[in-house]
Amino acid sequence: MAKRLTEKQESFTLFIFKGMNQREAYVKAGYAFKSSLAVMDANASRLANNEKVKTRLAELQKRAEDASVMSVLERKQRLTEMARGDLADFVDSDGGTITYGKDHPNHRAVTEFSIATTYTKKGEPIVTKSIKLYNPVSAIQELNKMEKIYTEGAQVNIDNRSINIEVVSDNAKQLAEALIEGKGT
Repeated sequence: MAKRLTEKQESFTLFIFKGMNQREAYVKAGYAFKSSLAVMDANASRLANNEKVKTRLAELQKRAEDASVMSVLERKQRLTEMARGDLADFVDSDGGTITYGKDHPNHRAVTEFSIATTYTKKGEPIVTKSIKLYNPVSAIQELNKMEKIYTEGAQVNIDNRSINIEVVSDNAKQLAEALIEGKGT
């Protein structure tokens, strides 16, 4: 049985799977930037061609192709429904009756729906409906993460060419600082 990937190798593989290039994945996975971009690129390429990494990447791709796994579009649609959910979607026009069903708009925004019956002293039933929605802010934040809206970055100007660097770890920050100071070329 083959050895498992190290934590950094697994991270690198996941970042490649998510669509990052080898350099970005290498830095984001926490590998150190020590000398030049060429050396870092060579190390990232060597890691990408590691048999364990290639096998793991193939496993991830196979699972992603499985129809039972939600696509990125499906996840975004579900999160959008959660973010757009509004109590007004579930309260009738009389303002007092809660209705819920798959035909309601944004029905997937509901995290909990309950019906409880209590009785008065005379034995008359009182039906209470309760509905709880997902937090729309959390859904919006998750969508923003998927779209990489919150990424921090540094812009470096080398020979009148701009390079955007995503600063995601101390190693990436060191890389950006080295480039800014001209030490990474």
